[in-house]
Amino acid sequence: MARCRVAILISGRGSNMVSLIEAARAPDFPAEIALVLSNRPDAAGLERAKAAGIATCVIDHKAHSTREDFEQAMDAALAEHAIAFICLAGFMRVLTDGFVERWAGRMVNVHPSLLPLFRGTQTHRRALEEGVLVHGCTVHFVVPELDAGPIIAQAAVPVVPGDTEERLAARVIVQEHKLYPQALRMICDGTARLENGRVAFSRGWDASGALRSPG
Repeated sequence: MARCRVAILISGRGSNMVSLIEAARAPDFPAEIALVLSNRPDAAGLERAKAAGIATCVIDHKAHSTREDFEQAMDAALAEHAIAFICLAGFMRVLTDGFVERWAGRMVNVHPSLLPLFRGTQTHRRALEEGVLVHGCTVHFVVPELDAGPIIAQAAVPVVPGDTEERLAARVIVQEHKLYPQALRMICDGTARLENGRVAFSRGWDASGALRSPG
């Protein structure tokens, strides 16, 4: 089985990156993490990737006068490493419509909310302010509109009385680390695929389970 060559784009410590790298060590995993690319030379995730034996690359956005020049440099690095698919993992740069469209259907992101709720930033604070009792994370295809792409997978956690942003975020990120590799596997083995702007699945799943809060 030919494995899909994946690049992970990061800006910081890369905790979701590590979960993807670990999952890809399995012999039957349909993706190979071939490159970790960061826009920040001091991103802690770069050293973690090097320690795992993954090729790394820095394209410093501050060294480029425009976003288009920055993205052209990224495209060149991705082409050099024969990358077929991109996973965004804490990549803190807004991508242009042109870059997103070039990678349409080949770029995914993990977002810390149950989209379409709480697009953008400060998702845990906003969830607490709105008083929701269930929160979570979403893996989705990237489209030009922020956090609006077709949903591939979601995981939910309860919101409990007295929660702080930090405690809620800690529960959510545990699920991110499980969900992102699962979603990447489904995409690369053909279980999940884009059809007419939505994600279609080639198999069903058990629909009897539910998270209730209060539980």
